[in-house]
Amino acid sequence: MSAGPQRRGAARRLATGVAVLAAAAGVLTAANPAGADTAANPAGADTAAASAKHRPGRTVDVQLLSFNDLHGNLEPPQGSSGTVTETQPDGTTKTVPAGGVEYLATALRDARKGHEYSVTAAGGDMIGASPLMSGLFHDEPTIEALNKLDLDVTSVGNHEFDEGRTELSRMQNGGCHPKDGCYEEGKTFQGADFPYLAANVTDEKTGKPILKPYTVWKHKGVKIGFIGVTLEGTPDIVTAEGVKGLKFHDEVETINKYAKELNRKGVKSIVALIHEGGLPASSSYNYNCDSPGAGDGISGPIVDIAKNITPAVDALVTGHTHQAYTCTIPDPSGTPRTVTSAASFGRLYTDTTLTYDRRTGDIVRTSVKGANAANHVVNRDQPKAPDMTSLIGRWNELAAPIANKPVGYVSADINGRGSTAYETPLGDVITDAQLEALAPADKGGAQLALMNPGGIRSDLAYAASGSEGDGVVTYGEAFTVQPFTNMMNVLDLTGTQLITALQQQVSGSNEASPKILQVSEGLTYTLDLTKSGKDRIVTDSVKLNGEPIDPAKTYRVAMNEFLAGGGDGFTAFKEGTNKLVGASDLDTFTAYLGAHSSQSSPLDPPKADRITIVK
Repeated sequence: MSAGPQRRGAARRLATGVAVLAAAAGVLTAANPAGADTAANPAGADTAAASAKHRPGRTVDVQLLSFNDLHGNLEPPQGSSGTVTETQPDGTTKTVPAGGVEYLATALRDARKGHEYSVTAAGGDMIGASPLMSGLFHDEPTIEALNKLDLDVTSVGNHEFDEGRTELSRMQNGGCHPKDGCYEEGKTFQGADFPYLAANVTDEKTGKPILKPYTVWKHKGVKIGFIGVTLEGTPDIVTAEGVKGLKFHDEVETINKYAKELNRKGVKSIVALIHEGGLPASSSYNYNCDSPGAGDGISGPIVDIAKNITPAVDALVTGHTHQAYTCTIPDPSGTPRTVTSAASFGRLYTDTTLTYDRRTGDIVRTSVKGANAANHVVNRDQPKAPDMTSLIGRWNELAAPIANKPVGYVSADINGRGSTAYETPLGDVITDAQLEALAPADKGGAQLALMNPGGIRSDLAYAASGSEGDGVVTYGEAFTVQPFTNMMNVLDLTGTQLITALQQQVSGSNEASPKILQVSEGLTYTLDLTKSGKDRIVTDSVKLNGEPIDPAKTYRVAMNEFLAGGGDGFTAFKEGTNKLVGASDLDTFTAYLGAHSSQSSPLDPPKADRITIVK
């Protein structure tokens, strides 16, 4: 998914009121045939059989459990963000509630039973853009939960850089926050028990990786190397401060480089953890990604990446797009290779079987497509893991004075992250909030507001998440929608620059996967999907309050600082002038909810009819 803007640290959260988280099913044994002497000697046969029973077989099945894009969602996500789509045998689909680390812990622990050779890996974005219970505490609760989950290794994702390199190092190594200090009396944050891998992220000055590029998992003679990378385009979707002093390298070149290094060290079995992903043809988690029909399969950046990564790598665990898939994409030699992703927010986990050959030290890849990997729902009808319930309760108690405060009321679900539409009802609410806050002359004189879709991290759900009651929006729920606390900017843009920015939604780096900005009331235009590139924006349809945009006229445009800095490929915004910095996006959002809703008159979902879509 498109990334959101960077959360900017303790001082800002204080300013916004936030600162206050041989296996029975595994080993394949092969008894050697008994010789003539044992055939004539039953006792000898028994001895040979007993010996064979305890002798390791040539191959052993290693269970690889994986997930990605948790984003600090320790509690079950709200609204449609907390469900998965499941295709039924008759072809119909149903929605299944899923997610929450209490259930994820139970699911992973149950899955490991009977598997002596089991390793758990993740594909990045474990933290960042997190709900308040984790985000308020700089994601310490999530690292603690991942330690309890017995995560063995993860790659970094773009959101691991939301608070910059120093904070990422603290997540790995531990220590209390440099400004906010320790959150629990007598306790110092211990950091991650698992390695964060950042093979393609180097220091600009030294050229060396900022964290380990790879690690080797070992168990009873079995060795599997893990290489971790984030997408090369991370600087385009994180604010400049978050990636200051860092260089991000090509994913394929980096993985191939370290695969050679691992091979030289005698590690022949390799898994790549890649925070970049694809877009399957179906949103159902159990879709057969290898279906041969027209329009089936998977598209997106991971396809070309997978096709070019050296055959020395045996499987790819991916992420970033928040999609669910278990696909088979051939490596450069034409050999099938598994590529998986477990959606996001802990709603799924992937179970992949890696058949390890003890003689060669390599993985024996099956020629049967999709035969060795499957996604499983983290359903909520299984028992909760008591240690996770305790962890959530402890951190919720610390967050409660801020998190449980009501800030507004809604009459029904207002979908944002969970909506598949280009324009979402929650996107309309957020941009209207920004426009209202920044329209006064002394606040910036904004005439319109624009919001990046990736910065909307959840829905506003009608159903109560706690004891607050249905329809009540708490501060914690609002924070989950807008967790970055980015400062709002108001800029001068010419009509030409504004049109160019709208065209950048569907051209350049965004052509293959459009990033459609959410627009405030009064801005309307037509998006023609039958065309390509920037021609998808029907320029003479772009109007503000019914008047066509004048190329020569100057407009005051409100947006968060991430967009104002050119984030998500919107370079036109960097040309803006006469900048005024306003309140945070979270403050504008909560103020709007307070002003436009009450218990007796809750806010209704907007129609989301500002952008006309032609298909």
